[in-house]
Amino acid sequence: MVAIRHVTGYAATGAAVLALALAGCGGGGGGSSGSGTSTPQKSGSAQSGGSTQNGTTGSATTTLTTAKVAKLGTVVTDGKGYVLYRFDTDSANPTKVSCYDTCAALWPAATTTAKSAVTTKGIDKSLVSTVKRNDGTTQITLAGWPLYRYAKDDEPKEPYGQGVDGTWWAVTPGGAKITTPVATSSTPAPATTSPGAGGY
Repeated sequence: MVAIRHVTGYAATGAAVLALALAGCGGGGGGSSGSGTSTPQKSGSAQSGGSTQNGTTGSATTTLTTAKVAKLGTVVTDGKGYVLYRFDTDSANPTKVSCYDTCAALWPAATTTAKSAVTTKGIDKSLVSTVKRNDGTTQITLAGWPLYRYAKDDEPKEPYGQGVDGTWWAVTPGGAKITTPVATSSTPAPATTSPGAGGY
């Protein structure tokens, strides 16, 4: 009986010490992580501006690089290898953004915290700038053209956005649009009729 009481007492004391230690760790960690997550306000607003579909653009893009994509050649991508596009309805001189709301849900802007935060690999840094969007986020531009991701590109180097609506184009490292068509699984093939199919 005495032995059992001693074991029970030790267990209770150990549990109390463990609870205090955990409370101390949790309080300190929560405070520092809370202050860390509240700082990047713009990153959160970028997500509400239509970038939530892709984690790559939901958080600010900080790297522009290049990749070779079949049939298109060398294109501009973000740091994770996702193809970036420009939109014919936008303009480069002066820079104008026209993709918002529903458009931005399908074509999330490539955003950053500031022009100085963007690094380049294989792209002339002097061609890179930024433009303020009407939701307050900062969009990266190349040769004056605002850059976007395509929500249906779910793998790096997938150019499913190439030529969509005849207005969206992958971009060369110099900012020019690539107009080479690319047949992809997300673009339905045109209907064909054969001589014997007239009855349908």
